This record gives sequence, C-alpha cells and structure tokens, in this order.
Amino acid sequence: MSGSKFAFKQKSRQQAGFTLMELLVVLAILGLLMGLVGPQVLNQLSGAKVKTAGIQIKDLEQALEMYKLDVGRFPTTDQGLSALVSKPSNASGWNGPYLKSKVPQDPWKVAYYYKYPGDNGDLDIYTYGQDGTPGGDGEDTDVGNWD
Repeated sequence: MSGSKFAFKQKSRQQAGFTLMELLVVLAILGLLMGLVGPQVLNQLSGAKVKTAGIQIKDLEQALEMYKLDVGRFPTTDQGLSALVSKPSNASGWNGPYLKSKVPQDPWKVAYYYKYPGDNGDLDIYTYGQDGTPGGDGEDTDVGNWD
C-alpha cells in the first residue's frame, strides 16, 4: 500500500507545472499580440497628447476672455499667460487669478506660446508639439487656438 501512495505523489508532482515548451508557446503568442496591438496603443497615446494640448489651449483662451472682461484688454505678449495667475503692474480691474493653479505646460513639458495681437486671430496660443519646431505630423503637429 505504501508503494501506491508513492506512485500517486510522483504523478501529481509531474502534473504540477508547465513544461518549457508550454511556456515558450505562451511567450510567443504574447509577443505576437504585442507586435500587433503595441503600435495601435502608441498611436492612441500620441493622439491623446495632441487632444490634451487642444483642450488646455481652449481653457487658457477662456481664462483670457475672463481677464479681458475684467481688465478691458488681453495681456500683452510680454506679460504673457502668467498674467492669468499674478496681477501685472498696469492691469487695473484685475480680479484673478483666472486659473486654479499655475499656467500649465503643454503635454511635452514646454510652456505654451502666447502672442497678442495674434497672427491668426485676436490672440494666439500654441505649441509646436513634441519636436518643438513649426510643422509636423502626429505628435510633432502644431496645435493652436485657431485650429
């Protein structure tokens, strides 16, 4: 009887794990899935940064409209977007801060560009994207309040 117990224990030990071949097959399948799905996920992430920049620019534009209602004009290019969080010396009627926190950076950790009067409208707020230079596609695309 003790011999049969020993045989049972050995059989369960042999069934208690994965073989090297099974692990290699699973790793190969995971590798194929990542090869197919990975680029799509990365494209979605880059698109998300461009969309985030567009949303932040719209928020900044709304804050600048509130500034204009209080002060009577937009901040100058030299005063920049920082006029939304700290009062410029010559801004009578300033009732800020107009942002809940500091002026945000774009999704690529660069300050937004601001120009008043703008080349594309009353004012321009824009970013050059990941590459930091005008033009480009994907994450390198320029995003502005005139888009």
